[in-house]
Amino acid sequence: MEKVYVTPLSTRYASKEMNEIWAGDSRYSIWRKLWVALAETEKELGIDITDEQIKEMKEHINDIDYEVVREREKECRHDVMSHVYEFGTKCPSAKGIIHLGATSCFVTDNADVILMNEALKIVKEKLVLVINNLRKFALENKNVTCLGYTHFQPAQLTTVGKRATLWLQDLIEDLEELEFVESHMKLLGCKGTTGTQESFMKLFKDEEKVKQIDGKIAEKMGFDKVFGVSGQTYTRKLDSRVLNVLSGVAQSASKFANDMRLLQHEKELEEPFEKGQIGSSAMAYKRNPMRSERINSLSRHVVALAADPAMTAMTQWLERTLDDSANKRICVPEAFLSVDGILTLYANITSNIVVYKNVIRTKLMQELPFMGTEEILMKAVLKGGDRQELHERIRVLSMEAAREVKEYGRPNDLVDRIAADSSFGFTKEEILEILNPDNLCGRAVHQVEDFIKEEVEPVLEKYGDLINGINVEVNV
Repeated sequence: MEKVYVTPLSTRYASKEMNEIWAGDSRYSIWRKLWVALAETEKELGIDITDEQIKEMKEHINDIDYEVVREREKECRHDVMSHVYEFGTKCPSAKGIIHLGATSCFVTDNADVILMNEALKIVKEKLVLVINNLRKFALENKNVTCLGYTHFQPAQLTTVGKRATLWLQDLIEDLEELEFVESHMKLLGCKGTTGTQESFMKLFKDEEKVKQIDGKIAEKMGFDKVFGVSGQTYTRKLDSRVLNVLSGVAQSASKFANDMRLLQHEKELEEPFEKGQIGSSAMAYKRNPMRSERINSLSRHVVALAADPAMTAMTQWLERTLDDSANKRICVPEAFLSVDGILTLYANITSNIVVYKNVIRTKLMQELPFMGTEEILMKAVLKGGDRQELHERIRVLSMEAAREVKEYGRPNDLVDRIAADSSFGFTKEEILEILNPDNLCGRAVHQVEDFIKEEVEPVLEKYGDLINGINVEVNV
């Protein structure tokens, strides 16, 4: 078994399912399946390959002696040919036709596309799960009025549920990007050393047969698309496109995690906190937002990784250069493992966000007179007041009230100041009625309902079967 994990992404953050995709066993068994598909295709198109040879190859797809592979690679310094050699020792009758007419990229590139395609399915499943969690959270809290923040300063009121739709919308956008990339995943096919299929032209001496090779192999591997042209490799734009999707997911998750950290500081929202969880090794009372912080940390890594394939794509020389090989072996799996960990954390947090409604209400009421000045101004103008004069009066009164709060720590007395100013013509009771916070959220509640109905429900209806059974247990 080739399952040596030497990175925290495997041992600490990513799920077993995502690890299995990028473990050696998965990759190298796909190589063998590709060799079988190639042999079957060549046989169908007239090459002298027997059913017995193909049967022998199929019997040993998952039977890999990695010690033999390692020893052989020490001699030949070529990973693919080391596996060809080891496969041949298991399939003596098929030894002579394994990898016939192909170049190394036939297995390495096609396998990479297959692995990325499988990994994208896990990312999609977890994206849908988080979307479902946030849908529930948004609906449950659509009427929980709270302070809005711009520049992290108190601003006009919103609701906790409306804020959650902002996180949701980012994920819907990510899912749309993922769907597009997933629908455009293409195999390299089998095009030879410079992409001209010259070796197959010599092998078959029939161009019409050679034109069928790519499609037949793709169908056997479960794909319906193949790159129309290539050099020795598929265009490295594909890796860049895939990692851009992963970077987008990381960006969305990190925005959510930052918001959670800010709101946990404000004691408005809080991550789930297990009974035996320790927030700080030194300060026993602390409940640190460690999951959100981990999302930020892993997201930073993914966003940085996305630059790797972009630079690789723009520096490929002519039909092939090998400076992509080591790089893509590292950055592509790491990006998927990281995003898998990010979404596991995101799903875990959103399954049970704690909402402190009393704290939210208290903070709101402390700032409310300032937040309602525009409403008071409009009501006063409708009573016949001069908008410019009233705006100046309310500005002056607001500054005076703010000074009392900030410099002396006194309660916000803006309502009393406005009630005492004859320019407005309101009693204190009338002002307090105007300042009913539940009437100062605009369309926030209905925006939640409309957004969920129009944009979220169709996604969950389409992918609802993906939600059940996904493991989102955080390792540590």
